[in-house]
Amino acid sequence: MPMTLSWVAATLNPETIPSVLGFVDSFRFSDSSRFALGERLQVFGHRTKKGRSQKLSWCSISSPSSASSLIASPAAGEEEAAAPVSSEQRVNSVVLKQAALVTERLRSKANLEVEPDIVIPGTLSLLSDAYDRCGEVCAEYAKTFYLGTLLMTPERRRAIWAIYVWCRRTDELVDGPNASHITPTALDRWESRLEELFQGRPFDMYDAALSDTVAKFPVDIQPFKDMIEGMRMDLKKSRYKNFDELYLYCYYVAGTVGLMSVPVMGIAPDSQATTESVYNAALALGIANQLTNILRDVGEDARRGRIYLPQDELAQAGLSDDDIFAGKVTEKWRYFMKNQIRRARMFFDQAEKGVTELNAASRWPVWASLLLYRQILDEIEANDYNNFTRRAYVSKVKKLASLPIAYTKSLVAPARASSPLIKA
Repeated sequence: MPMTLSWVAATLNPETIPSVLGFVDSFRFSDSSRFALGERLQVFGHRTKKGRSQKLSWCSISSPSSASSLIASPAAGEEEAAAPVSSEQRVNSVVLKQAALVTERLRSKANLEVEPDIVIPGTLSLLSDAYDRCGEVCAEYAKTFYLGTLLMTPERRRAIWAIYVWCRRTDELVDGPNASHITPTALDRWESRLEELFQGRPFDMYDAALSDTVAKFPVDIQPFKDMIEGMRMDLKKSRYKNFDELYLYCYYVAGTVGLMSVPVMGIAPDSQATTESVYNAALALGIANQLTNILRDVGEDARRGRIYLPQDELAQAGLSDDDIFAGKVTEKWRYFMKNQIRRARMFFDQAEKGVTELNAASRWPVWASLLLYRQILDEIEANDYNNFTRRAYVSKVKKLASLPIAYTKSLVAPARASSPLIKA
C-alpha cells in the first residue's frame, strides 16, 4: 500500500543533524508511489571525498513502527505468573531462530539467486560506488578489521562493509556529537527506514549497499531491529542493576553484529559444527567486545553520567556510584576490575571456539578483531586498572604484529572431532 515519505529531520533542528561519516545531505520530498531503486541511487549517487562530513538524512514514514525487538518483556499482569527467564535464555531463543532461519534459507537458496527483473542503466555503477564508499568508511574507522576483510571474496567483503556502516550510523545516533537531540521517535523512523531498505527501497547510497547485501545473502532483519532497541535503552537507561541486565544490553548493541555477519561470512563447507554453535560463538565475540569497550571507557562514560557496570557487583566489592565519579584507583577497584576482565576473557574464549568454523576467507578479520580487543584488556591491566583518566589502547606496532598472528590462526581448518561445537 503506497505511503507518503518525507525526508526531514523531524524531531531535530535542521542545524543539529549529525554530520558524520560522510552522510548525504538532508532534503525534503514526498511521493505517494514507490521510488525505483535506480532513481533513488541516481539521487544519492554523487561521490564524496573520504572523511568529508555531510548531514545525516532522516526518513519519517506517516505510520512509524513501534519498537519491535524479538526479545519481548512480559505483558502486564503476566510478569508475576511467568517463571523468571534470564537474559541469556532470552537471547539464546533469538540465536536458535536465527540459526534455523539461515539454515532454511541456505537450503532453498531462494535469496541467494535473486536477480532484478530490470537493470536500470547506471545502477550497477552506482551500487559499486556505494560499496566503495562503505569500504572507505570502514578503512577510516576500523583499520585493522578493514585490512582483514581484504582477504575475503569481493562479494563478502563488500557486504561486511555495508553492515559495518549501518551499525556505525546507528551507534552514532545515540553516541555521536548530536546524540542529545535524538528522541525515541527518531529511532522509530530509523527503524522504518530499515524496513524499507530490507524491502528493496533504500534511501541513500549507504542504504543501497545494505539493501543489495540482504538481497544476496540470507541476512535477517531481526538483529538489526534489536540493535535499534539497544539504542532505545541508551536513551532511557544509564544504570544496570546486575549482569543479567547488562548482558541483554550487550547483546542488543554488539552481540547482534555477530548474528548479522555469520550469514555473509559463511560457515566452512568442511565444518562439522552446528549452525547454532557458530552463531553462539559469534554472539560471544560481540558480548566480549562490548564488555571490553565498557571496561575501557569507564571514566569517559562516568563523565556523561553513565555507569555500564553491574550495580550489585559494585556493591559486593564495597563500591558505589560515588566511587566511580571520584575516579580513584583503590584496592577495591582493582579487585572489582580483575573480576570484570576475567568475565570478558571468558566470552573471548567462547568466541575462539567458533572462528575456525567460519569460511576460510572470512576468518582473518574475525581473528584480527578478537586479538585486538583482547589486548585492550591487557592494556587496562598495564595501566594498573586506571580506566578513569587513562584510556587503554593498543599501539600501532602491536596492531600490526597481531595481523600475521591472526592470519596464521585463520589457516587452521575446522576441527574434525573432540570439539564442543561438533554435531552430536
